[in-house]
Amino acid sequence: MEQMDIFDLQNNEQRVAPLAERMRPRTLDEFLGQSKIVGEGSLLRRAIAADKLGSCIFFGPPGSGKTTLANIIASTTNAHFVKLNAVTSGVADAKKVIEEAKDRLRMYGKRTYLLLDECHRWNKAQSDSVLQAIEQGYIIFIGSTTENPFVSMTRAIVSRCRVFSFSRLSDKDIEVGLRRAVADKERGLGDMNIEVSDKAIAHIAWASGGDLRTALNALELAALTTHAGEDGVIRVTEVEAEQSIQQKSLSVTEDMYYDMISAFIKSMRGSDSSAALYWAERLIEAGCDPLLIGRRIMIHACEDVGMADPNAIVVAQSCVAAFERIGLPEGRIPLAEGIIYVSEAPKSNKVVEALYAAEHAVKTVKHESVPIYLRDPNYKPDDEVVKGYKYPHDYGGWVQQQYLPDELKDAKFYVPTENGFEKVIKERQEKRK
Repeated sequence: MEQMDIFDLQNNEQRVAPLAERMRPRTLDEFLGQSKIVGEGSLLRRAIAADKLGSCIFFGPPGSGKTTLANIIASTTNAHFVKLNAVTSGVADAKKVIEEAKDRLRMYGKRTYLLLDECHRWNKAQSDSVLQAIEQGYIIFIGSTTENPFVSMTRAIVSRCRVFSFSRLSDKDIEVGLRRAVADKERGLGDMNIEVSDKAIAHIAWASGGDLRTALNALELAALTTHAGEDGVIRVTEVEAEQSIQQKSLSVTEDMYYDMISAFIKSMRGSDSSAALYWAERLIEAGCDPLLIGRRIMIHACEDVGMADPNAIVVAQSCVAAFERIGLPEGRIPLAEGIIYVSEAPKSNKVVEALYAAEHAVKTVKHESVPIYLRDPNYKPDDEVVKGYKYPHDYGGWVQQQYLPDELKDAKFYVPTENGFEKVIKERQEKRK
């Protein structure tokens, strides 16, 4: 068998790799989106540039750049880089990485990064296997996950890492990535004699839902399955874009799209369930992701119904979860139930007002002290006595007592209305007075 040059092998791997893999940004300057995390002057960007990055967890939706950023770190650091996937690796793999990292640090003074994809899939035993190595500096842990690490991961790991929350990419970011792929002759489609219309790019960007990987996969599928014209040019139009991403182009203009979302939101807030149902169905028929409707139902259950009907968020969550399990078209039924329930429920925005008032107070009062009787008595020096706390259950369930710091002792953030269940809450507050 004829031996192949290693560079030929690498080139072959590059050629057969999906477009999304070939077009992964290689530097921070090529990286798309997440300006709050890696923008100029940001903490993470400075740490990467100085090669001083500590253990961290990248948390965000698929296709938002978590693994890409980890690869960029790998290519810019002077440290060794090891990549594992939590689905296929276990304690033995982690211990092997740690032992090699120890030897590398002792012999060459070189640090080791451990990138763990899908890190939420590790159980407690697997997570505990790397804790000591993280604490002692043998490895620098970078976890990548689509699940909230504060819920899905062990506290011990999370407490030793800085969590960076990634957002879905904007349509503009996706469009930039698609145009790069069309023009790039080295890694993209630039050598295919291809033309992609602005409408096609805009539709793929919109339909991808902020996932650049999905958008690039759709673009590649459209390019590879579209026949060239008589002049040899492959022309990808909005029609091919719709077929490649299996999402109909909106039958409305962009302005109308956002106007309809606004109308849907305001109809729920205005307790007009018929109008809310109409605008929701109009959006879904136009190609809108039904989960956008679901997210708005849950938001409004808390924002516009709130404590006037605390069950609204329970119903909203259940209806959205049912849709996710059922899918279209029958999944629209639980969505409709959620819309009707939230629309017809009594309304109160006092939860939002209370939140904003508390937020304002936190930002305004820079120095506050916890009342002595509310402090934790377990970790105090012997000369600091914590006493005076009144245990409410000793007084029948409630006793007059100051819980806010002295600087805010008379503050009132939540003021219930007379609507729905809030009337009961208001009566309870009055009774306590």
